Amino acid sequence: MNREQWKTLTKLAAAVMIAAAEAQGEDRSRIIVSIPDRKLVLINGDQVLRIYEVAVGKASTPSPEGEFRIINRIPNPAWYSPGKVVAPGKGNPLGTRWMGLSARGYGIHGTNVPKSIGKAASHGCIRMRAADLEELFELVSVGVVVEIHGERPEILTKIFDRAVTD
Repeated sequence: MNREQWKTLTKLAAAVMIAAAEAQGEDRSRIIVSIPDRKLVLINGDQVLRIYEVAVGKASTPSPEGEFRIINRIPNPAWYSPGKVVAPGKGNPLGTRWMGLSARGYGIHGTNVPKSIGKAASHGCIRMRAADLEELFELVSVGVVVEIHGERPEILTKIFDRAVTD
């Protein structure tokens, strides 16, 4: 099995797990973001579904810490700034997807500066690579809990330690 087939298979398995949990009324999906690690982890119950590298807020515009929820999901969003609108497309700072958080003005989105991933570079939002974002967008729904931590939470220490030994 090549890498592309493996990615497709694991994506399908994650989607099936989430769909089965939702059908039983047991969707326990949540997203945990570790600001110092610059990682986003998608978990369902105790099972790690995905780990993504992300960009987080820079020192002057830090990412908010706490527990939030995804309140909307917008494919091909427009970007609005005072006096300026950027239509969907290559130059859009939000990339191809927006998942708004219950922290007003903050979300998980793509970027038109992919080299910022892995850095503290955003205005507080969580930025992702396009392919990763599009995958995550399909795996989560409105209402999913998003935890953003300024220090690595214990659960992620266990997950990251396990990933190193596997």
